[in-house]
Amino acid sequence: MTPVAGPNGMPPPEPGRGLFQSLQRLLATLLEIVQVRLDLIANEFEQEKLRIFDALVWAGVALLFIALGLLLGVAMLVALTPETWRPLVLALLTLGCLGTGAYMFNEARRRLANPAGALPDSRAELAQDRAGLDPTPPA
Repeated sequence: MTPVAGPNGMPPPEPGRGLFQSLQRLLATLLEIVQVRLDLIANEFEQEKLRIFDALVWAGVALLFIALGLLLGVAMLVALTPETWRPLVLALLTLGCLGTGAYMFNEARRRLANPAGALPDSRAELAQDRAGLDPTPPA
């Protein structure tokens, strides 16, 4: 006697194997979701690392040129001012450089701050996965 095909043309599952195969497929699907999410997290970490490295390289080169320009500019201004005005000129230039440096430091901190937090894409994807698996909203 030959087995009768099921409604979708597939042979009926052997007794006791349907639940096991279903659990295997569920586990395989869950593992695939975890693997995709881990790949996404790794990709985002790589992007963040490259972004920070790029910013640090640009900042380092900028600091080098700024320091060189300031040194040459201060030397030129001090050399061109009369002897009696030199202490005042040096004091004003020092205050200007310190103020500019403080402003640039705060600007660099602001640019590196990420308002969305770490790994926003991964967190959004994981929230979608959880919403798809759990019909009740998280408390």
